[in-house]
Amino acid sequence: MGERRALVLFLVTARLVACGEVGLATPSVDYVSAVGDPGMRRDALRLALESWNQCNEVGEETQHMGSPRYADCFDVYGASPAPNEKDCSLCSLLPYVLVHRVTEEDNNLGVGNQIPGGHPDMISEVDAYAAVKELYLGAKCQVEDVPNPWHFWMIMLKNGNMDTFASMCPKNGQKAGPFGPDSSFPCFGKGCMNHPVVHHDYTTLQGPDLTTLRGRFFGTWDLDSDARLSADNGNSSFFSVTWEKQLGKGSWVFHHVLRTSSKYPWLMLYLRSDASSGLSGGYHYPTRGMSKIIPESPNFIVKFTLNVIKGGGPGSQFYLLDIGSCWKNDGRPCDGDVTSDITRYSEMIINPDTPAWCRSDSLGACPPYHTFPNGTIVHRNDTARFPYSAYHLYCSPGNARFPEAPSAPCDPYSNPQPQEILQILPHPVWSDYGYPTARGQGWVGQPRTWKLDVGRLSQSLYFYQDPGSPPAKRRWTSVDLGTEIFKQSGQVAEWTVSDFDILLTNVRR
Repeated sequence: MGERRALVLFLVTARLVACGEVGLATPSVDYVSAVGDPGMRRDALRLALESWNQCNEVGEETQHMGSPRYADCFDVYGASPAPNEKDCSLCSLLPYVLVHRVTEEDNNLGVGNQIPGGHPDMISEVDAYAAVKELYLGAKCQVEDVPNPWHFWMIMLKNGNMDTFASMCPKNGQKAGPFGPDSSFPCFGKGCMNHPVVHHDYTTLQGPDLTTLRGRFFGTWDLDSDARLSADNGNSSFFSVTWEKQLGKGSWVFHHVLRTSSKYPWLMLYLRSDASSGLSGGYHYPTRGMSKIIPESPNFIVKFTLNVIKGGGPGSQFYLLDIGSCWKNDGRPCDGDVTSDITRYSEMIINPDTPAWCRSDSLGACPPYHTFPNGTIVHRNDTARFPYSAYHLYCSPGNARFPEAPSAPCDPYSNPQPQEILQILPHPVWSDYGYPTARGQGWVGQPRTWKLDVGRLSQSLYFYQDPGSPPAKRRWTSVDLGTEIFKQSGQVAEWTVSDFDILLTNVRR
């Protein structure tokens, strides 16, 4: 018991030493951080970027871009105190020199290049190559920690276009042939599922005193346009993520911009804390990330500060929070078999223009039941008590054998395996968990620090399982926020995120 108590205390207070950082936990606080960089306060940043096509695969590399996995990871060294830090007892350690762990040559690796130490053979398949490249970048960025090492925050980009004639995406995990045309999926023709051109401004020390850390990834999916255009110029898609922090104090601030175009009307941009080992939400091969401990329902809280500057139009499904997990329909954990693994997502959409498709006259868009905080369960047929307007959409796994009728299966193409999605909207029924209770809360012009009881909420939500199967452990290998602009061209979303943390609440001392 003494050793366990010491380990818990170490988990609460363990931080890589950096001037000005203050631990999130105190002896009276009953939680530990699940992420390697609690509150985004570590000067020595670990950050990566991944790009996906419609079905969370690579498909084809963009010319001259290599495999779409990139990283900006550095350590900081020096011995000069920063201005106005008189009270910092560790100022003699304050860094002034950045040493980058990932080179431009690393980031440019693509099919045809040997990944150093990554695989004994040359990998020619683009999806497998990206998976191994991510592991390689993770190894270069890895930070040793207790109980597990960790790697980086992850910027995720996704192109919603799908060429239905290309046979590039499986259907509910099964190989699918060409079909269509299908107006459900935007595509301007051959090559529409491409990845963006990505430019990278490596993090440097900036400002008059060289005490501001700043870096950037930006680019465009419109390969015939100038990727250096801003979001306000022309009819070209655009993304930008800029990160900035003052040495020795405060949180990193991640500034996101996303613009859709006529060719690319369905785009996604998220900032994620993924599992540092194993499968992250939506993937079927090992990934790398920031979560050194996987949060499990009902025992975790998520904290962050969000400032939505531009909403992205009525089709912007802006996720205050998106959590991803994976388990099979019989409750067993996922093992990488795309024919039986099921990705499970729960997403809170805060765009006030997003309607509740779940209605008493549209039960197929509702989960079969709602569970209130006191444990009361109300079926969707109970029109007097079921909170229809709390749900945007529920869709069931495409391979569910016994879904309760009426049911709407999820899009069978947008993950390598079948998926189940539950999208919720601001509503008073979520107040007990700290979520927004009215439309417009936390939206444009209302910056706010959120403390969400995601663990308890996610435990209460409906997810399909085969009748009689043991309840799955709800372990959330991806926790993220950002937007999915859904099939609307010429829309711009802009927002900042800081102070992000995942706090485990089941630790007792």
